[in-house]
Parts: sequence; structure tokens; C-alpha cells
Amino acid sequence: MRRTSRSTVVAVLAAAVLLAAGCAEEQAGTELELTAALPDQVPSGTVLRLGDPQIESIVGVSGQDKELAAAGVKVEWANISGGPKSIQAFRADKLDCSAVADIPSLFAAWTGTSTKIVFQSVTLDPLKYPIYKLGVAPGANVASLADLRGKKIAYSAGQAQGALVLRVLQKAGLSRKDVKLVELTSTGDSYVTALGSKAVDVAPIGAQNIKLYEAKYPGASSIGTGIRDDASTLYCLTSAVQDPQKAAALKAYVGVRTRAVLWANEHPDGYAKAFYHDHEGLSEADAKAVVEIGGIKGIPKTWDAAITRLQETADLLAKEQDHEKIDVNTLVDRRFEAVQAAAAGSQVVTGDAA
Repeated sequence: MRRTSRSTVVAVLAAAVLLAAGCAEEQAGTELELTAALPDQVPSGTVLRLGDPQIESIVGVSGQDKELAAAGVKVEWANISGGPKSIQAFRADKLDCSAVADIPSLFAAWTGTSTKIVFQSVTLDPLKYPIYKLGVAPGANVASLADLRGKKIAYSAGQAQGALVLRVLQKAGLSRKDVKLVELTSTGDSYVTALGSKAVDVAPIGAQNIKLYEAKYPGASSIGTGIRDDASTLYCLTSAVQDPQKAAALKAYVGVRTRAVLWANEHPDGYAKAFYHDHEGLSEADAKAVVEIGGIKGIPKTWDAAITRLQETADLLAKEQDHEKIDVNTLVDRRFEAVQAAAAGSQVVTGDAA
């Protein structure tokens, strides 16, 4: 029997290693078509860079971080959310995906950053549990939407709050000429400070901050908008969903994220402690109150209604802010629609809330 020399074995092994490396390199360089099926297997070493602080907290406390690890997904968490910060991070190639409302996807497109929405959730009773209320400055005398005429209103064109202001004016039968829009980016408590100092008369404030605002400034008040504002998404760089490795990891993450949302519904105290108390620094009582104000979140079986609402908003912003018209279907990756519906199982929302 002929024996293979040691040098021959080494040469064969070296060739195999080079071939494997070449295949891996080729796979990494392959662009996944946006119509192709999402890959199931997450290659070893795949990293997702996510700005998703609330879900990060839930994943940790619920034990679903183990599911991510078992799926082979490694996450680099960033304490980033919202449109301006996420778009800036996208442009610097520091982030793959971020948790936002629906407006940032529009402004990303209008400013040359290609993204795709890969996750949608809804509030089951959105008008009872709004994301925003209109904070009213002390002495501003605003008791209804009709009283907005002639008022100074905080306005941020590239944020959900800005779109909400335009929708409120539309509902009230007012135009931008009927009020004074004060350009002010909503960061931290900037809107609250502007109201307290009477730099503006009205500003959209997160519903969870209304009590704090009214307690801090004597004479402060608030009114409801009567407008659905519960859009909640995860959007990603298009290049991330076109990367086969990241697309596979995102498929796994969307499933975990779905279960995290449902876990928070079933464990409101655990959610309150993990995010609002431990991460945000609120007292335990305030943390629980914020979760209660937010209502119950649902996973829609279909994204049709959410896309219709986004198109209506896009058309309004295009008209009012002189943007190009856009077909919002180009901003949504509906391959993930079935992924989250499957992860929600019998808890998927099939009614009007979707």
C-alpha cells in the first residue's frame, strides 16, 4: 500500500483551507436580492449593530439573549434610537438597524440614505394610549385644536413629532400660515424646556412625560390630538438586508424581538424595571406608570394598514415640506412580515389595530 507523504498531506490541507476561505469571501461579497428568500443559517461570527435600547433590556431580563446566542447571532448594542441619531450613525456606517417611528425612513430616503423597515408593531388601543400629547405652555390658553390658530408650535421637520404637528393642523383645518412653527429638534427635554420658558406655546410631548411637565411648571396643561401616532418600527440599512449573513441574523433577531414585545406585555413590572428603572433611571413607581401609559403592544398579521398610513403621511410631508413624492412600499421589506407573524403565533393581531 502506497503511503502519502507528509508534505502531500500538508499541501492538500492548505489547499482546502484556501478554498474554504475563498468560498467564505465569495459568500461575504454576494449581494442578496431583495426578492430572495431570507437565509436560515447564520454564519459564525455574524454581527448585528443595533440601536434598540428597549428591546436590549427586555432580551436580557427575559433570557432571550440565549436564543440569539443559540442562533449564532452576536449583537453590538448601541444606545441609539430615533431618526436624527440613527441616520447619522447609518451614514457613518456605525449601525445596521435602529428602533424608530415611521417618519425616519422617509427622511432617510429623502436625504439619500437607503433603508428598509423590517419590523412593525402597533398599540392595541392607539387613541386611548397615544405616544404624544400636546403640551401647552402656562397661560397659552389652548383647550382644543381650534385654539392653535396664531400659536407658536415647536416643530422638527425630520422627526415623528414634526409630522404629527402637520397632521394636527390638517385635522384642525389649519395651515402652516395660521400658526408659527418654531424649528426645534426634540432631544432630551428640549420641548419641555421650551414650553416652560414660553419660547413656544405648544409642543408634542411623550405621554409619559406629561405629568412631569405639568408638575414642574405651574399652569402647564395638555390636550390630546385624537390622531393615531403609534407607529413603531425597526429600520435597517438596505446594505444590511442585502448582506446574506446579516439578513440571516436579522431573520433570527426579528423573531426574538417579536417574542420580546409579547414578553413585555405579559411582564409589565419586569419590563418597567429592566428599561425605565435600570436603564433610564426612573423611580420604580414612575417606571410602572410609564409602562401603563404606553398600553399593550401587538404584532400585526399584515402590514397593509401601517403602510397605508405611512403613505398618507409621506404624501402630506411631500406637499408641506416640498419633498419628492415617494412610494413607501420601496421602504419596506415585507419578507420580515411573515417572520414576525410566525413568531407571534396565536397572539398575532388580525383586527383593525393592524
